[in-house]
Amino acid sequence: MLIPGRDPAGRIRPRVPDTARLYVIGDVHGRNDLLANCLAKIDEDLETRPHDAATHIFLGDYIDRGAQSRSVIDLLIERTRNYSCIFLKGNHEQYLWSFLFDPSVFREWRNLGAWDTLRSYGIGALSTTEAQDYEALAHRFSLTMPATHLAFFRDLELCFTLGDYFFVHAGIRPGIPLHLQNERDLLSIREEFLSWPGSFEKVIVHGHTPVPRPDLRANRINIDTGAYFSGQLTCLVLERDRQLLL
Repeated sequence: MLIPGRDPAGRIRPRVPDTARLYVIGDVHGRNDLLANCLAKIDEDLETRPHDAATHIFLGDYIDRGAQSRSVIDLLIERTRNYSCIFLKGNHEQYLWSFLFDPSVFREWRNLGAWDTLRSYGIGALSTTEAQDYEALAHRFSLTMPATHLAFFRDLELCFTLGDYFFVHAGIRPGIPLHLQNERDLLSIREEFLSWPGSFEKVIVHGHTPVPRPDLRANRINIDTGAYFSGQLTCLVLERDRQLLL
């Protein structure tokens, strides 16, 4: 029999405040179809189990690779009209934002799905000369993007914490206090974080590194299930000391 508040191994289960329910969504990567389906499931859950203080937390990487990046941002902005939403920044959003101010960033971003995002905003195939003129491309992109989208990318958060959980796109650097983590690690770290066997200050909920199925561990939870190629977008529900997959 479970000891109240403890898992089968006897560890105290992490929890969020009793007044909270969190719906945490993994990396979308331009799959608006999967995002719409995920949000519909959340709506069904809220209809079945109403909650006045439910909050959506999105872990970043909304764009690139999939074909519907612009539609994804439209849907996320629309979601804020009726729900409390926290949008975290992913490394792909960092590339997009940096590109607008430093077009040379495109040399790296283009290998990570940038063209998929540009096409979703109506920027089609360019001639070889045009494709190499990154400054002109960045200017064209900035003129094409709606002001609401620019504001969305500008206002993304690096991390969020509540109760015993710390939410971030990629992870944290072990041995460094949470409040001293640097942006590069929060957006891009992998092996040093993923292989760390010890505990952190809080349970880290993250995406960034695709896994075949949600990876729920004592020290971290990875819910990036590779939506753009797997067709599986994961939503983790946190309520009191429960961890559920929607």
